[in-house]
Amino acid sequence: MAASLTTMANATIAPALPGLERLFAGDPNAALLTRLLVPAPSLSVALIAPLAGIAADRIGRRRLLLFGVILFVLSGCAGLVLPDLPTIFASRLVLGVAVALIMTAQTALIGDYFTGDDRNALTGLQISARNLGGLVFILTAGWVATISPRLPFAIYGLAAAFLPLMWLVIVDPPRLAQASGAKLAGDRGDYHRWLLPLALLVLLQGTTNMIFFIMPTQLSFFLDAQGYDSAIMTGSALGVLMLSGGGCALLYPRIQRAVGYAGIFALGYGAMALGFLMLLFASTTPAIFAAVAAIGAGYALVSPSFVALALNLAPGQKRGLAGGILTASIFIGQFCSPLLSTPVIAGFGYANLFAGTAGLLAIMTVTAALTGGAGWLRRR
Repeated sequence: MAASLTTMANATIAPALPGLERLFAGDPNAALLTRLLVPAPSLSVALIAPLAGIAADRIGRRRLLLFGVILFVLSGCAGLVLPDLPTIFASRLVLGVAVALIMTAQTALIGDYFTGDDRNALTGLQISARNLGGLVFILTAGWVATISPRLPFAIYGLAAAFLPLMWLVIVDPPRLAQASGAKLAGDRGDYHRWLLPLALLVLLQGTTNMIFFIMPTQLSFFLDAQGYDSAIMTGSALGVLMLSGGGCALLYPRIQRAVGYAGIFALGYGAMALGFLMLLFASTTPAIFAAVAAIGAGYALVSPSFVALALNLAPGQKRGLAGGILTASIFIGQFCSPLLSTPVIAGFGYANLFAGTAGLLAIMTVTAALTGGAGWLRRR
């Protein structure tokens, strides 16, 4: 349930963006602000998540999770009544604080509750829950956005139904006691042991999310330019993306055991590259759906690996911090996505954006494949 909220946070209002731009056409910054409403929570998450991680390690995961869900409902639904785009944008920033608390707590809890293959399986289920939850929320948003561009904000209220079960079920594990005389995580030696690899992982995850977030921030405008009913078509296309991702994420543990982490990255980035290449030439609805399905499948394959690898790297006493940094990287990438892609579209068009993105993903695919091949040769 907590995982499903992260997709709801950003992408739920994507089908309503053209309608919101028309509703607030009198605002001179309407074009930019409407595009920033989707990734706006990402800015807050990027700033707050590391601090939330420290808090999770010190005061416990349960409190952060429950408070985060309450704040999520209040700030998410605020767009129903707020009078203008700047105040709606501000409410989206508060929503990001809620998401930072939720995601940091849930990532740390996965590390606390599960180990080994069970942890890998749970990270796959986490991504599947994000996608399948997103499917329901975005399809609903696409439908209600045809009635009013404000109505998708009401969907955030559904999170209130999750609170009673979370209150009953989520518990903090016993505090991890440190062995007497053991070196504290965070000493200089430990920085080299886990923080430096984690930093590289964070950079890769931020780049991955920046690429993927072209979908919810730009797809509606691309479809609008193609002559589609953008609200319905965007909701349907993003629904296909989420359904594809949810299904592939369920297969993640089996695929990861078969090909390893490098193989997972090669397959995932290859699928995303293929999807953007298909989108470049897509001229029919089925072709667009096939393209976004490939992108969703590829993203769902690589995403669980970031969580699993980070939790494997971080010592138990620092899982909250690792989860916070990892969460921040996701949303930094998401926030930067429209800031980089919008000027590219304005200067070179959607075709060049899709072609350049496919090329970058192809390079990432080859790099992952070569890394996996080198590792296999060393083992032989």
